[in-house]
Amino acid sequence: MMVLWVRSLLFNLGFYGFTVVTVLTSLPLLALPRGVLLWVLRSYTWIVEAMLRVFCNIRVQVEGAEHIPPGAVLIVSKHGSAFDTVFWLSRLPDPCYIMKIELMRIPVWGWIARKCEMVAVDRAGGGAALKKMVRECQAAAAAGRQIVIYPEGTRAAAGVTEPYQPGVAAIAGVTKLPVVPVATNSGRFWGRNSFMKLPGTIRVKILPPLEPGLSRAALMTQLEEVIEGESRAML
Repeated sequence: MMVLWVRSLLFNLGFYGFTVVTVLTSLPLLALPRGVLLWVLRSYTWIVEAMLRVFCNIRVQVEGAEHIPPGAVLIVSKHGSAFDTVFWLSRLPDPCYIMKIELMRIPVWGWIARKCEMVAVDRAGGGAALKKMVRECQAAAAAGRQIVIYPEGTRAAAGVTEPYQPGVAAIAGVTKLPVVPVATNSGRFWGRNSFMKLPGTIRVKILPPLEPGLSRAALMTQLEEVIEGESRAML
């Protein structure tokens, strides 16, 4: 247990320290094209994964990458860990994360997110906020970007399902993008608000796109069934 604690301490120090350094060194890059910042964030992702391997003996296994079609797509992923927010930065050519507006208000970090043209959602903003989010997703889709959304709207503990939010169906209905569900067991090894990082293999399972033309209710039901079922099977 002491070895595990020390490994977790080393990773946490490295992760948060490297995150601060990356954010601060990105400040002067705000004046450059968005692609430069995305390249920095992509490099950041690979280094974080290397730290997971070295300090925590956590490896990453990706299954089903062939299910992501080229061009614009809607990635709907289980969110059990901070790892999930790091992962897609290096796996997609032009990711567009949907994130809560509170993150956009964090100094420097929020500026970087805005420069990268991520989409903010104000969960207290009601219908007007939902419409604004959908409009911005339409623009991202028109630009051929890959939209990443966590349907529960928050990190869920391993084996726990938080309520799925209707914004997913609204985006899918308006953009008509292929909807690709993603299951993961990341919360088992890098738990929500957990200091300890447990050794093992984080699996990210990219599932086949849902059939087009589903009603909103059917879309939400299928997403929850397949994502939660596959995620639990990996625990």
